[in-house]
Amino acid sequence: MIFIAVRFTARPEHADTWLDLVADFTRATREEPGNLFFDWSRSVDNPHQYVLLEAFADAEAGAAHVASAHFKAGLETMAGAIASTPEIINVEVPQQGWGAMAELAR
Repeated sequence: MIFIAVRFTARPEHADTWLDLVADFTRATREEPGNLFFDWSRSVDNPHQYVLLEAFADAEAGAAHVASAHFKAGLETMAGAIASTPEIINVEVPQQGWGAMAELAR
């Protein structure tokens, strides 16, 4: 699976409407056949920062995502709303989706 974590810092005037701003992009990405998850969270320390955790089944699914029209449209939308260049972690991991946390198994 391709696992990606991205930190976005929104301009102050877009911080409270960020999720609305990216709603179409989020919806379209979640509908992609190779998407495993696409989840936004807002930082508890910085109200202008959002973290996106996303995963794709394999490199082909990731490439299809980056080649999609909604990806290009999403970048255009976000480009006008970010305060700084986003930070990213992009790795391939040998599993599909989330696993159980053994330390708190029930």
